[in-house]
Amino acid sequence: MTDNIVIAIDGYSSCGKSTLAKALAKKLHYIYIDTGAMYRAVTLYLKRNHIDLADENQIKESLKNIHLNFHSRDYQTHIILNDEEVSDEIRKMDVSQMVSEVSTIKAVRKELVKQQQRMGRSKNIVMDGRDIGTIVFPDAPIKIFMTADPKIRAERRYKELMEKGEDITLEEVFENIAHRDFIDTTRLESPLTRAHDAIILDNTELNEEEQLQFVLDRVEQHIAN
Repeated sequence: MTDNIVIAIDGYSSCGKSTLAKALAKKLHYIYIDTGAMYRAVTLYLKRNHIDLADENQIKESLKNIHLNFHSRDYQTHIILNDEEVSDEIRKMDVSQMVSEVSTIKAVRKELVKQQQRMGRSKNIVMDGRDIGTIVFPDAPIKIFMTADPKIRAERRYKELMEKGEDITLEEVFENIAHRDFIDTTRLESPLTRAHDAIILDNTELNEEEQLQFVLDRVEQHIAN
């Protein structure tokens, strides 16, 4: 297997980017880096510490106190925030409602992009997020841009939250996704957009196995060339 391949997976919220990226990393024996979890962990820290998102100085000071790490267990990636595993807590709805706003903050993006680039400098990795193929690794040899019908995305996310015991309606989930899409695509700092050389993967009618095979075929083509 070729060394130091970066597979960049970008796309809209609740498109299954993380699910695909994890499966791909497991299949290829690559390292999976969940950039969304990084932004969620920062959001959790800011929320817990009642940081004013409009106060740039407070944000910059807070970032000095945020230390993120990943570790793998049973092929699952877990994120550590200041020595505390927060993998479950960052997926709760109160964090989801804040994360897009936090992601628009220039200081936050600058710091996390720097960390992400360091993580991918000398390893075979699969990284998913909003700006991986455009900002973090614009030279990545394999770029995937994921999308799906918003109603399908909301239904998938709603099912996931219900299984975790969250008290929420499908309408609230749909509104949250629409709001996140708007913020992600219109923010000034690293907006969500498809890289010119990214392959579109619309998974509205694809199951997880079909999505995985779609990307594996592209990886095999790249290695063969």
